[in-house]
Amino acid sequence: MEKKFDKKFTWVIKNFSSLQSVNILSDIFVVRGCKWQLNAYPKGNKGQNFLSLFLEVAGYGSLPSGWRRHARFRVIVVNQRSETLSRQLESQQWFEKKSPGWGRLSIMPLNELHAKDAGFLVNGDLKIVVEIDVLEVVGRLDVTEETSTIIETMDVNGFQILPSHAESVSRMFERHSELASEFRPKNPNLRTAYISFLLSLIETMCQSPQELSQDDLTDAYAAMGFMRDAGFKLDWLEKKLDEVSEKKKNQKSSEARLQEMEEDLRDLKRKCSDMEDLVKKEKVKMSAAKAPL
Repeated sequence: MEKKFDKKFTWVIKNFSSLQSVNILSDIFVVRGCKWQLNAYPKGNKGQNFLSLFLEVAGYGSLPSGWRRHARFRVIVVNQRSETLSRQLESQQWFEKKSPGWGRLSIMPLNELHAKDAGFLVNGDLKIVVEIDVLEVVGRLDVTEETSTIIETMDVNGFQILPSHAESVSRMFERHSELASEFRPKNPNLRTAYISFLLSLIETMCQSPQELSQDDLTDAYAAMGFMRDAGFKLDWLEKKLDEVSEKKKNQKSSEARLQEMEEDLRDLKRKCSDMEDLVKKEKVKMSAAKAPL
């Protein structure tokens, strides 16, 4: 079954045949927090006798450095007499600073578009529909939508990080500049997975020794080896893990000594209680001996 798109936007261009401008822009529309806009050339672009049409990220010039958004989309020039005759193009791409738009210079010939009874122009109006499915967003969203499920990320030293982790990750790279100097994977998804794994490992080590089991520490050492094999330099983190492990050993030793001392204390208390009972009995005997006949 064909996957449905997140949102459909319909653009009706009034009096298309009589437009004299080189190009015309649609209203800005929002799909899952991202602003988009259509750009049409009624007379063709660069001297061509074809309808030219482009899908663009609206206001991309004002977006922060490093922004990217991945989208799947379908653009349809609607035949208003028969949908089966509509012209449509479907594609998928990353939109970013160097390529903020997608388009075609020759969607369809202008003479075919303007042909009488062709069905594309009804009462002089042209209808264009765009359907968009936003797959991934890097950088902040243009608009916050309560229903959006997009995970917003930020670029920190070539890794995509959740905004809530950006400050701590930046400090980590400032203190340990060689951290990922030999990290080999280039795939963005793999890089994100590795850095998330590293953050989880650090979060585990931030727990108190009492909260960590010996299995947790064993798993942490194994994870450390896995990260080193990928190219991370983690001598500083291994030192911290050794400290946590030593604290855990000290904790277990203290717990054992404390348990032994508590058992000794209970024995002493029991002996004291028995001695108090003997003293009371002896006092009774002594009182009876002192009593006159």
